[in-house]
Amino acid sequence: MTETRRRLSLRDVLTDGRIALMLPLGFSSGLPFLLVFSTLSAWLREAGISRTEIGMLSWVALAYSLKFLWAPIVDRYDVPILAQLLGRRRGWMVLAQLTTAIGLVGIAMSDPATSLGLTIASALLVAFASATQDVVIDGWRIDATSTDRQGMMAASLQLGYRLSLICAGAGALYMAEFVNWRSAYLAMAGLMSVGLIAALIAPRVDLVPAAKRLSFGGAIVEPLTDLFRRKGMILVPILLLVACFRLPDFVAGVMANPLYIDLGFSKADIANVSKLYGVWIGIAGAFAGGIALTRIGLWWTLLIGAVVAASSNLMFAWLANEGARLDLLVLSISIDNFASGFAGSALVAYMSGLTAPGFAATQYALLSSLYALPGKLIGGSSGAVVDAYGYPVLFTATAAIGIPLVVLCFIVRRDTMKTEHERDAADAAAPVEAATRA
Repeated sequence: MTETRRRLSLRDVLTDGRIALMLPLGFSSGLPFLLVFSTLSAWLREAGISRTEIGMLSWVALAYSLKFLWAPIVDRYDVPILAQLLGRRRGWMVLAQLTTAIGLVGIAMSDPATSLGLTIASALLVAFASATQDVVIDGWRIDATSTDRQGMMAASLQLGYRLSLICAGAGALYMAEFVNWRSAYLAMAGLMSVGLIAALIAPRVDLVPAAKRLSFGGAIVEPLTDLFRRKGMILVPILLLVACFRLPDFVAGVMANPLYIDLGFSKADIANVSKLYGVWIGIAGAFAGGIALTRIGLWWTLLIGAVVAASSNLMFAWLANEGARLDLLVLSISIDNFASGFAGSALVAYMSGLTAPGFAATQYALLSSLYALPGKLIGGSSGAVVDAYGYPVLFTATAAIGIPLVVLCFIVRRDTMKTEHERDAADAAAPVEAATRA
């Protein structure tokens, strides 16, 4: 029965409107990111703002790392009026998107040279609203469909996200060059309508009735206790797997560009191969991971993702030994980006499957913060490793992280299979329950 469902699910997935909706939602999610970081930094520097002040402005990134702190509010409270019209998830989504657009208009109307305070306040508003939007989109995505489709949902979101980075990066800079910065940011605020339209036409997803919602204190504590209650002691290796799954990518990624420069590749070569070609290979890998989830299941996809993402770093060790060979650079980036995209889809689906209805936004925000944190902390020491031992040692060591990851995958195998079967049963029962309520 399960195998039959999986054979049919690929056809179903490719025609699933919810997956198509993740494209504009991903665009709306990614658009604000560069507009409060590198793109804004260019405007600030052009306006004569000091590098010290520009560096301090990067602290707005804390909103994206700390979004789990206010995620319980998204799970617990409804947005007045909007929740009645659109439902809890979509109500929050629309509010976050409108607030992000207002913040972008605020940046556009400010002048960093004379009103830097307004620029910074508007950037903080954009970062906070954008991070909230990410929480809501993840909550809607998890509630909207089953675990086996989460990989394709994530792949579609990544495609929209990447397209928005092109608009917010190159697109905004072109507009600033040929028109002005104010017009560039006003145009970006207008592009938030892409996600707004998607939110308005998205299916309404409200899995927890208002009467069953928790107090605010319970909304903070209960998502954590729910994980421990459902998983028990197996939660320890589960959290270790989540925390370390993308560690090879994060640690090696810090030193990838310095490697290219030290080998003698030109900036044009790096931009063409890594920033343009490599992005599309990564998206292809993400969709391949999504398809694998529908064909071979969550655990096997997770295991393959852990192996290929870590072992792909051996290509960079080879490149470091061979020198500035363009063919090897293309091959290395092809394998690494494809593996990274594949593993990313697997991890998103796995973390989505760990969440419970009613706690999806909070629990996923916690898990996504957990998986990014170790890489950010340990990645800071990667340069010291290269200085002491060289690039081949660093990339070989990061590839070796795949060994404990495989062990952790086998430790959590039974729980993963159990969770997948439970989700399958819930998906099969959902149409019956809906018909009964009708």
